[in-house]
Amino acid sequence: MLTHHEKLKYSRQIMLSPIGEEGQLALHNAKVLIVGLGGLGNPAAQYLAASGVGTLYLADGDTIDLSNLPRQILFSENDIEQKKVDIAEQKLKAQYPHVEIEVIDEMLDDELASYYISQVDVVLDCTDNIASRYLLNKHCVAEKIPLVVGAATGFDGQCLIVNSLHENSACYQCLFPASEKAPEQNCQTLGILGPVLSIIGGMQALQAIKQIVGVNVNTNQLLMFDGLSTQWQSFTLPKNNDCPVCAQ
Repeated sequence: MLTHHEKLKYSRQIMLSPIGEEGQLALHNAKVLIVGLGGLGNPAAQYLAASGVGTLYLADGDTIDLSNLPRQILFSENDIEQKKVDIAEQKLKAQYPHVEIEVIDEMLDDELASYYISQVDVVLDCTDNIASRYLLNKHCVAEKIPLVVGAATGFDGQCLIVNSLHENSACYQCLFPASEKAPEQNCQTLGILGPVLSIIGGMQALQAIKQIVGVNVNTNQLLMFDGLSTQWQSFTLPKNNDCPVCAQ
């Protein structure tokens, strides 16, 4: 049961009928893995911690660089050259002491991905490289764990839900087959504006919260945000029946 303190703290969420006390308790008991503590992982981690998620696993092997600061809002110049996951843990624990946090201060490989994904309720892909996306997609499909994929470059962002609990759910590799892999494109090569990452990271947190509390989340749907026109578009994705990852 929720304590009196929790009922008061999360009262504005609890009064939402799709959440209520039962949904808030589900958040309290939830475990979420965030892979990538950059421009997407920063706001996503903050919103999930603030919403009352009980346990966060934070995975990133990178250190903080001066060029990260305009978009990675948990960090400051005093944190440069320190591990992203360590500073994120410190900042989040200071503001949200109820959250249990476990840091994974290295890039996930097959073994680590298999171990951690099997323990959580939702995975957020906040990485910026194709290899990591394929890895997380493969293990989330195998474990039937919902995956929320975010990406952003320039003024544009994308968000995709992969949920293999649904028989006809498309996966990330249905959208981007390995045989047709495009050249790597990320903020280092194309640039990025910080608020776009906050919008997409916030969307990832929203979709994760909806998964946890049992609100319907549309699968097989790619959401695309154009920051210049400030418009969203939604595209329906067909499942690839020949996909080597999710085809039955």
